[in-house]
Amino acid sequence: MDMLAATDFLARFVDAHGASAGSATSSIGALAGWIAGKLVKGGGSGILMNIVIGVVGALIGGFLLSFFLNTGAGGWWFTLFTAVLGSVILLWILSKVRK
Repeated sequence: MDMLAATDFLARFVDAHGASAGSATSSIGALAGWIAGKLVKGGGSGILMNIVIGVVGALIGGFLLSFFLNTGAGGWWFTLFTAVLGSVILLWILSKVRK
């Protein structure tokens, strides 16, 4: 799945599901950011940063896993796993850049 297709999918999903999609994305992002913060040393952040880290991490994880797996057929747990994986990668990269 290329980036344009992923963006188109997200736009259609939000249009079809309305505000519930945004709250679900924020909830999964917050949970993924919090879990990643616990897994990566020094990665603890506030709720807003956890959401940002989780959502950006989900995009990173989804992009990387799309080369190996069908990421669209995973369900809630797979989405959380993907977001946590991407968030851990994001926090690891940020820790290396800060040094």
